[in-house]
Amino acid sequence: MDRIEAMKVFVTALDEGSLAAAGRKLGRSAAAVTRAITSLEHHVGVQLLHRTTRAIRLSEAGERYAAACRRVLSDMEEADLLAAGETKAPRGLLTITAPLIAGATIVQPILDAFLDRNPEVKAKLLLLDRPVSLVDEGIDVGLRIAHLSDSSMVAIRIGEVRRVICAAPSYLDAHPPITEPADLANHQCVALAQFGETSWSFPATSPNGAQRLVHFSPRLVVNGIAAVIASVAAGHGVTRVFSYHIAEKVSRGELTVILAKDEAPPLPVHIVVPEGRLSVPKVRAFVDEAVPQLRTAFNRFSKMCQES
Repeated sequence: MDRIEAMKVFVTALDEGSLAAAGRKLGRSAAAVTRAITSLEHHVGVQLLHRTTRAIRLSEAGERYAAACRRVLSDMEEADLLAAGETKAPRGLLTITAPLIAGATIVQPILDAFLDRNPEVKAKLLLLDRPVSLVDEGIDVGLRIAHLSDSSMVAIRIGEVRRVICAAPSYLDAHPPITEPADLANHQCVALAQFGETSWSFPATSPNGAQRLVHFSPRLVVNGIAAVIASVAAGHGVTRVFSYHIAEKVSRGELTVILAKDEAPPLPVHIVVPEGRLSVPKVRAFVDEAVPQLRTAFNRFSKMCQES
């Protein structure tokens, strides 16, 4: 087996989570998969995987090598598609990443419709609430809610989101008024782990002032946004989330946004693509279809939260 084929086997094993699963995916025996990875290890002179009968785990060298393999295989696919001509119909595996809620509620319906119109394309949607290196992890398109620092990416702005404080009307009616951030210290806070478990920061009240930090003892800390929203919507406290997380509930009167005057500036939302990938037909076709729909969706969510 040549080295490129061995790289494909190696990456497939990582994606599938085991050597046996990689064999099933590729239609190869477990022994053939093992030989391919062993040949790569002999070539580079280091162990790439720690193996057990049920699972595999990358070594430190394996992590670096896996990222390089993904780049090589991605570049080869791009070269093949460019040689075939940019007007060729989209085909192949399209890999997309997005935050959990935005990916499930906004990106997935757009992707489903895209796949219906492009039968030669398959897709992998990775819903991850963590920073992702598109190049190292072999991802074609990412949805990013943050200020961007990586200038090597092609970025298309599609909207913005606010970090909002919210609670159910029933909770607000039964507890003391919240008129400034400091009031939160005396309320039942339901914390999303990614947004701060024991404190939330707010902008300074003057240009030269210090950022305001409100400390609290959380009633509940959760690492999943759906559970946080469910608890708060049921009247159990106050939380901080992104505006699009709760837009539908705000529009139905189930949640109320408070302290809007104390919010930090909105965060931009972009579609990001590794440099050069927009020339690949499947990527270009998806981005062209997704961008206007994503702009409409985030604009709609923004307006919904402004009405509270």
